[in-house]
Amino acid sequence: MKGLNFNLISIIDYGVGNLLSVKKALEFLNIQSILTKDIKEIEKSSAIILPGVGAFPSAMKSLNNKGLTNILIEQARQKPFLGICLGMQLLFQKSCEFSECDGLGLIDGEIVKINANGLKIPHMGWNDLKFINQSPLLNGINEGDFVYFVHSYRAETKDENINAYTVYGEKIPALVSKGNVFGAQFHPEKSSSVGLKILKNFVELIKQ
Repeated sequence: MKGLNFNLISIIDYGVGNLLSVKKALEFLNIQSILTKDIKEIEKSSAIILPGVGAFPSAMKSLNNKGLTNILIEQARQKPFLGICLGMQLLFQKSCEFSECDGLGLIDGEIVKINANGLKIPHMGWNDLKFINQSPLLNGINEGDFVYFVHSYRAETKDENINAYTVYGEKIPALVSKGNVFGAQFHPEKSSSVGLKILKNFVELIKQ
């Protein structure tokens, strides 16, 4: 595609989350990336990563205030797009965290509070992946491999959008996708070799 920089991934800098840990993970894999909120840089990049920690409404407010919402929706139709943790939740249509709030609407479903059935919230720590649908991001990953979670809300969506899940009091979608849009509820950048492999698999999509 004309104008794309096939050596560069845009990590969206919208004031929410620890962006540097994602960038450092990509650097470890020798993958060039940039922290940016510049629309022209985002348009030129070959893939997009939307990280995030914190609350859904404040994150969407930040995206809207920085004029990033529409460009992210547009770019998600054109190139590989990965949402991480809160960034994954923003991919959905809406959230009920604090108050109802519209998301990016890239994947059908909504974000609801975890019913942990007596377990501690937030869900924090290592949990195993159970596979439900194939995904290129799971190439070389074994069912039962562990990844690192930190969250209090989960996605509620159809099974067709779920590639992997874990169980913490209830079924928690861990990896979701629709077309070239992917979301990881866990932190791949904090999930040791398994998480690094998932990030590498995401980057491999650029070459396809």
